This record gives sequence, C-alpha cells and structure tokens, in this order.
Amino acid sequence: MLAPARALAVTMGEPSGIGPEITLMAWAERLKRDLPVFYVIADPELLETRAKQIGLKVKIKVCTPEDAHIVFHDALPVVPLSKSVNAVAGVPSSANAQMVLESIRTAVEHVRDGLACAVATNPIAKEVLYQAGFEHPGHTEYLGALSEMFGKGAQQPIMLLAGPDLMTVPVTLHIPLIKIWDVLSPQLIIDTARIVDRDLKRRFRLERPRIAVAGLNPHAGENGTMGTEDLEIIVPALDKLRDEGVDVRGPLPADTLFHESARETYDVVLAMYHDQALIPVKTLAFDDTVNVTLGLPFVRTSPDHGTAFGLAGHGTARPDSLSAAMRLAVALSEPELV
Repeated sequence: MLAPARALAVTMGEPSGIGPEITLMAWAERLKRDLPVFYVIADPELLETRAKQIGLKVKIKVCTPEDAHIVFHDALPVVPLSKSVNAVAGVPSSANAQMVLESIRTAVEHVRDGLACAVATNPIAKEVLYQAGFEHPGHTEYLGALSEMFGKGAQQPIMLLAGPDLMTVPVTLHIPLIKIWDVLSPQLIIDTARIVDRDLKRRFRLERPRIAVAGLNPHAGENGTMGTEDLEIIVPALDKLRDEGVDVRGPLPADTLFHESARETYDVVLAMYHDQALIPVKTLAFDDTVNVTLGLPFVRTSPDHGTAFGLAGHGTARPDSLSAAMRLAVALSEPELV
C-alpha cells in the first residue's frame, strides 16, 4: 500500500478492552499486514503497560499527527490525551469515559483540520459511557453529532458492514426489537437508501449500486398474509426510490437473500434491523468485516467486534478486523493510492 499524504487517526477505544493491544499488534505486524501509516490517540503509558502485559515488544513514541510518517517505521506514533488513563485489562471503569470520548473527538478534529486522512475507531463500551452521562445511543450516532464541526449541521450516520463477500446496512440501529415499529418508516428507508446510493458511488466508486432490500416479516410478509408492514412501509419507499433512479429491488425474503448465488445479484443489502444485517456478514467473515459509517463528511471505519473484556490483557485477541478497517479507511479517503 502506498502512503497517503496524511496519516490515519486511530482512536484508543475502551482502554480496558482489547483495543489497546490489537493496535499494538497491528503496528508490530504492519509490514505483513500492509498497513498504512497511522497514529493512535491514547495515553502512552497505557499502551506501554499493555504491551508489557501481553509480552509484546513495541517502541512507543509521542508525536504530532504531522510527524507520524517519520515515527511510524521505527515506533508506534502516539498523540497523547489531555489526561492519563488508569485502566485494568478486563475491568472497565466509567472514570475513563471522558478520555474515550476525547480520543474520538480529537480524531475527527484532526480530519477536519487536514491533519489526518480518515478515522479508524477501536471498540467502545456504551454501558460504561452511559454511567458517565453519555447521551447518544451508540458510537455511530455520536460520530453523527460530531459531524457538526464541519459546518453543515449534524449528518445522518449510516452503518455499513463491509465484508469480502457481503455488504449490509441496517436501516434501524441500536434500538430494542420491539421499538422498531416506532422508528421504521418509508421516509427512513428512503433517506437511508439515498445515502447508501450516494456514498457507494462516491466512496466505493460503484457507478450504479445495486441495492437489495430485505423484507421485515417472514417471507417478506407473503403479500400481506404474514404481516402488512412490508406492503405499507417498504413498498412505498422503494417505489419512490425507483422514481428517483435508485437501483433498488424488494422487499425480498431475508431467509434466501444471503446465499452465494443471491449475493452475486446485488452490491449491498438494506436490512430492516440490526441483527438482520449483522448476523449474515459476521457469519461469513467475522475477522475480516469492517464497520463503515456512511453519511458523514469524513471517512470512519472500525472493527466489527466489541471490546471483548474476557480477552483483554491475555494477548490472544486478533487484530485482523482492525487491520482491515485501517486499510479500507485509507482506500475510501484516498482511493487513488490503493
């Protein structure tokens, strides 16, 4: 991979989870994994402690984003947080919540200011942040709020799960299943599909994205015999999108949408709820799938897994998904380089 003009900003994530160690592992294997130049916004002492804990020899050097290219080949570049982080692997604490959020906010600021090409985020623990007063449903929604700093107001963030053989988008995100009926609407489907269509053209360079839309009910409602929501909510949205020139088809039964021959007929699936989108893509490629946030004025990717507190500090976590997220972030932000 050729070097981008600006380094990639990587966030600390939940410091008691596996984020710090998979970042260390990724840098240690940077040549084998063909990684772009990146720096991590974190507490240097946290990284040094975790490296010793898992028996990994990694040189760490504090630097600025501008100097990351110089530092990267000999040491892991670290842009320090404003305060230290006292974290025990596997034992989360809400006392670190503000530094977790500072790392994310700083990464976005660096892209806004032209210091970084994109953002790759390590996993966070939402329940820990909630204990400290975090008001957003999740990581994706927080990034949508941070998009205001680009001067165009808060943008609607869309979660895209991108695997080697499948891309999916959940129309509704981090809400209980029973509340889908309060949120799902033709307009939400329309807005989501428009953003997906636009960003697959702009970021993924697909000339005319083929969007398959999963039905909500079993067998996509079987023409109303298994629920009328598909006819009342999804069909009107797809009719409107087709009138606008968006290549959508559906609603399609979700139980036959993800096998190999079906996947050859579309570029992305719009699913109606979180697990309908994430289960198939994670089943096919758990270690290589990347979470991409569409709809933002900057590129953000992340691993498709969580904090894995049970693995933290043991050195057994795998940096595959984070590495894939790093490579994809650069490809989407500066596609001429890959």
